[in-house]
Amino acid sequence: MRILRPIMLVAASLMLTPGAFAQVQLTPPAADSKGAPKKEGPKEKKAPAAAKKPAPAATPKAAPAATPTPAPTATQAAPSVFDDPNVDLVYGAYQRGMYKTAFDLAMTRAQYNGDPKAMTMLGELYANAMGVKRDYARAAEWYKRAADAGDREAMFALAMMRLSGRGGSTNREEAVKLLASSAKLGNPKAAYNLALLYLDGQTLPQDVRRAAELLRVAADAGNPEAQYALATFYKEGTGVEKDAEKAVRLLQAASLAGNVDAEVEYAIAMFNGSGTPKNQPAAVALLRKAARQNSPIAQNRLARVLAFGTGVQQDKVEALKWHWIAKSAGKGDPELDEILASVPAADRAKAEEAGRKWLGNK
Repeated sequence: MRILRPIMLVAASLMLTPGAFAQVQLTPPAADSKGAPKKEGPKEKKAPAAAKKPAPAATPKAAPAATPTPAPTATQAAPSVFDDPNVDLVYGAYQRGMYKTAFDLAMTRAQYNGDPKAMTMLGELYANAMGVKRDYARAAEWYKRAADAGDREAMFALAMMRLSGRGGSTNREEAVKLLASSAKLGNPKAAYNLALLYLDGQTLPQDVRRAAELLRVAADAGNPEAQYALATFYKEGTGVEKDAEKAVRLLQAASLAGNVDAEVEYAIAMFNGSGTPKNQPAAVALLRKAARQNSPIAQNRLARVLAFGTGVQQDKVEALKWHWIAKSAGKGDPELDEILASVPAADRAKAEEAGRKWLGNK
C-alpha cells in the first residue's frame, strides 16, 4: 500500500481558510494574567448626542434618591459596526495584509463581543507572526478559547499544534478529540488528517476502512488531498473495493483543484486509457503542467514520451532536458540514459544548459 505524505500544518504553519474568520471578535486569555481581568467599558467615553437630551420635567412629587447611572455594557460601548454580522472589517484587513489593523480589530471584537472567530484570528496572527511577534503559546491559548466556544477552525488549528508540540507539550489524545470534533462540524481538513492518523496506526489503532470513510467525507467536501488519497485507495483496493473508474474521477477532481500528484496520476491514466478513455495529447499537456510545477515523476514521464515520440512529436533534446532536471531531483532512469546516449554532444550541452536555466529561474 502506498504511504501517503505525512501530516502537515495547513498553509504557512497554521493558515486558515477565508471562511474561518468571518464575523471576527476578541478578549485576552485568562492565562495571560494572574487573574481574569474585570470586564469594563471604555474609559472617559462621552455619551452619544442622542443620549444628552434632557429628561422630562419632574412631576411635583418628591424626587427619589439619586442612583448612579449604570455603566454602558461592553457591547454598547463597542463601535456599532461590530454589532452588524454582515460587516467583517477584521478579515478584510487580514486579506489586504493589514495585519496590525486586523489584530487590533480582532482584539476589540474578542473583548467586547466574545466572538470565537475573532479569537481564532488572534491565534492565526500569533502563530504566523502577522502584525505581532510570533508566540505559539498565546496562539494556542486563543485557539483553545475559540475551540471551547465551538469554532471548528480553531479546533483544527489547535489539534495540529498539539500534534506538533508547538505552543505546549505534544498531546495526541487531545489532538484526536479536537480533530474528531472539528470533523463532526464539517471541517474537511480535520476529517483528512484524522484519516491519516487511522491509516498511520500509531496515534490510533490502524483502521483503513475508517480512514476511507473519513477521506470520503473530506473528498465530498472538495478537499483535493483527500480526493487524491481516496483515489489511491480505490486504485489499490485499500479499505474499499477496487474501482478504477472511481479512482480516475477522484484524480480528475483533485487535478482540477491543483493537486500536482493527482495531475501526474490522472495524466498517466489518460495516457494508458486506464479507467478513462485514452487521450495521449491531453495526458502529455498535463504532464508538462506538472513537470513545470517541479514534480520529478512528471518530468521523468515527460522525458520518456518525448524520447519515444508517443502522443507527442519526438524531441530528444527536450527529452534530455527534462531527464537531466528529473535526475537533479533524484529521479534517475537508467533506461532513459541508454535511449538518450546517442544524442550528439552539442545537443546534449544545449539540453543541459536549458535545464540549468530552467532550474535557476523556477
